[in-house]
Amino acid sequence: MTFKSAVRGIIRGMSLASISARRRETRQVMVGRVAVGGGAPVSVQTMLADDPHDLDALSARLVACAEAGADIVRLTVPDVEAAKVLGEAAAASPVPVVADIHFDHRCALAAIEAGAHALRLNPGNIGGRANVQAVARAAKSKGIPIRIGVNGGSLERGETLVSSALKHVKLLEDEGFRDIVVSVKASNVADTLSAYRELAERTDIPLHIGVTEAGTFLRGTVHSSVALGILLSEGIGDTLRVSLTDEPEREVAVGLEILRALGLREAGPSVTSCPTCGRTRCDVKGVAEAVEAGLRRMVSGRNGVRLPRVAVMGCAVNGPGEARGADIALCGGDGEFVLYEDGRARGKVAEADAVEAVLAAVEKRLWN
Repeated sequence: MTFKSAVRGIIRGMSLASISARRRETRQVMVGRVAVGGGAPVSVQTMLADDPHDLDALSARLVACAEAGADIVRLTVPDVEAAKVLGEAAAASPVPVVADIHFDHRCALAAIEAGAHALRLNPGNIGGRANVQAVARAAKSKGIPIRIGVNGGSLERGETLVSSALKHVKLLEDEGFRDIVVSVKASNVADTLSAYRELAERTDIPLHIGVTEAGTFLRGTVHSSVALGILLSEGIGDTLRVSLTDEPEREVAVGLEILRALGLREAGPSVTSCPTCGRTRCDVKGVAEAVEAGLRRMVSGRNGVRLPRVAVMGCAVNGPGEARGADIALCGGDGEFVLYEDGRARGKVAEADAVEAVLAAVEKRLWN
């Protein structure tokens, strides 16, 4: 182990210990088999954009999201027919399914009856206290939680994100309903941080964190990573969604990487790779992406697998040092790589064979 890798290990351990120690204490709710709050691991959510009436499309996407690492998946329920489809999808889903409800409380009642594992709603837009009471009683009878989702774009005049959320919490708690999760999402980082910090001081309810309408992949990833990274490092956040104008599987991937970066999720398939420069004479980007994809396929469906550390480097400047700090590494040359294992050079491999060589080395460590 090099001095650099030893220092990284110490820093990583310190970060994990300090962040874990700061986790905010909350009550706990169960979304299907997934615990949210109360010291449970931070869960990753996403939401499907498929036709809510297309059972086959929803079912296939639920499986894909689960394979990508999602813990919880949300589906929109615009009408009672969609609630029935959600129920069928939820019954076969590998992960809990949340029904997203707006405007019509009958959709919430239908989703509860159909078998949704949780609801996401804004009690202020489903038609008054009597409708809120009906939904709360039905959810309580089935033992499913409700997430109150307040967004910056849907506030009533004179309200803040926090005041709106707490008003809606009171509506449910007045009915004796306490299995609640709350989100207060803004479309910018500063307002998101301010709202969640205030809410965290005023309630012990588990918090679903995120930046709403964060944007396309690059902008949304950056803004979400900054906001969620800060909140999680302060101990705030029990479940999260990275909201992107992109595929739900990519939302899940970004969410997982945020948690891994903070030591809040066990490391999964990832590759240390250099940004490349004019000295590079091989396809570092292509090889690194192919290795990462291969690792992801290798551990899909296998819980608890600890992968070796893998690096793909482009030249002799930092390559040998990083290679010695990794379990398995490639250090690039002119159309070829040197393959390292446990810091020792094992020989050269052609660029065309590099991905297969790394994956074979990983397979040997995992299963032999």
